[in-house]
Amino acid sequence: MEKKTMKALVVYGKDDYRFEPEYPIPECGPDDILLKTEGCGVCASDVKCWHGAESYWGNGEKAPWVRTPFIPGHEFLGVVSEVGANVKEWAVGDRLTVEQIAPCGECRFCKSGKYWMCQPHYIYGYFTDYCGAMAEYVRIPTKHARIHRVPKKLPLRSALLIEPYGCSKHCVDRAQITKDDIVVISGAGTLGLGMITYAATKKPKKLIVLDLQENRLAKALDFGADLAWNPAKEDVVKSIMDMTEGYGCDIYIECSGHPSSVVQGMNMIRKLGRFVEFSVFGQPTTLDWSIIGDKKELDVLGSHLSPDCYPYVIENMARGVLKTAGVVTRTFPLEQWETAFDYATGKYGNIKVAITF
Repeated sequence: MEKKTMKALVVYGKDDYRFEPEYPIPECGPDDILLKTEGCGVCASDVKCWHGAESYWGNGEKAPWVRTPFIPGHEFLGVVSEVGANVKEWAVGDRLTVEQIAPCGECRFCKSGKYWMCQPHYIYGYFTDYCGAMAEYVRIPTKHARIHRVPKKLPLRSALLIEPYGCSKHCVDRAQITKDDIVVISGAGTLGLGMITYAATKKPKKLIVLDLQENRLAKALDFGADLAWNPAKEDVVKSIMDMTEGYGCDIYIECSGHPSSVVQGMNMIRKLGRFVEFSVFGQPTTLDWSIIGDKKELDVLGSHLSPDCYPYVIENMARGVLKTAGVVTRTFPLEQWETAFDYATGKYGNIKVAITF
């Protein structure tokens, strides 16, 4: 490769994010591939890291999780520009995406096939050795990567949703939806919309979506929800109870990230119901835990990342089964990364924001 430098967003410290117009292009080792980035979504976790959240940067008692310097960005795809000497499966020109986790292959979880819970837990976009794709090029060490082909006909604004929709699929799979279930999904952002379009394929008895933004509720109906309610405008717990003869919904999926949504869900779910939690919270949630045990005997499940979900998501995006239209609402060039991060907070009404090249 003749070109030696690239544009990149580089994080040197908690309050030290820099746009570098001539950052060295990573060297492609014998077991690596080098992708020329097509686009990279801005995740809520990218924004939280930018804002200095303790879960990334630690505090006086807890060490930082991230390792600087690093390039952010784990929701990406690109075209192979170079392959290492030992790489046989991928070739220059392939359009690829990479799962967000770089599994070590050696820990208990990796060896048992549960790679998404890898104990070291390196995620692209937070570590010096696993830089992300808010740069013109990104190096992928193939021995520690789960790589997937992306059809060249799949539009970029759809392909940018592969990573979040993979997370959405895993969360819905955890819920084990059947045709007899009344399902409530709380939150209709990017992940919630991915859950809605996938959950609709399960054909539940009712699929109900809750959100505070009317544009997102309208999109939820477009994506397959039967009902879309705004908790600021109606008593949604009462509405569910009225619909179910006082029993409550069968399944509640929480992806809003707000503590009030957890309490709301626990109050509207029926006895022996299933509660699935996806969100990363910015503050602790206080809850009467006797609801889970003594009062309702609930199944409470967590959901993390997108294990074995990318092939389904890619295929069914390409087939049009999973709806994507209008989810990516703004794109920015890398030079405007700070504006992109600001818009990704959602305060201007956007859903998914991405950086494109």
